[in-house]
Amino acid sequence: MNLRNGFVLLFVLLSVNAVQAQNSISGSLVVIQDHRLDSLLWLQEQLFKDKQFIEGYRIQLFMESGNDAVTHAQELITKLSEDYPQWKAYLSYGQPYYRVRIGDFRNRLEAEAALQQLSRTYKQAFITRDQIAFPELSAFPTLKEAQNE
Repeated sequence: MNLRNGFVLLFVLLSVNAVQAQNSISGSLVVIQDHRLDSLLWLQEQLFKDKQFIEGYRIQLFMESGNDAVTHAQELITKLSEDYPQWKAYLSYGQPYYRVRIGDFRNRLEAEAALQQLSRTYKQAFITRDQIAFPELSAFPTLKEAQNE
C-alpha cells in the first residue's frame, strides 16, 4: 500500500513540475549551431541564385507549324489570358512547331485538376513535363490573423 501511495505522490509531483515548466516558457529560442553552417548556407544560395526554373508540368493546348502559326498561337494566348487568368500561357518554338502551354504546376495532381477544366474547351489538351517558373506560395496566416477571420 505504501508503494502505491509513493507512486501516486511521485506522479502528482511530476505533473505539477511539468505544468510549471510549461507556464514559465517566455517565447524565446536560442539556436546553437556550428559556425560553418552559415558558410554552407551562403554557398547554397550562391549556387541556386541564378536558377529561375524547376521541373514541373504544363498543359499543352496548341502545336502548329507554318506561316500563320505564330499569329494563331498569339490569338490563343490572348484568349487564354481572358478565359483562364489564374494560369499563365507560354509560347515556345521547337523546330518546326510553335507550341502554346499553360500553367506552372508543381505536381501532376495539380495539372490533372486544371486539365479537367480545360478539356471541356480544348479536346486535344494534354499534360507535359516542362521547366516551370517558381509558383507563388501563400503564407500561413498568423494566429492573430486567423482569429480575426
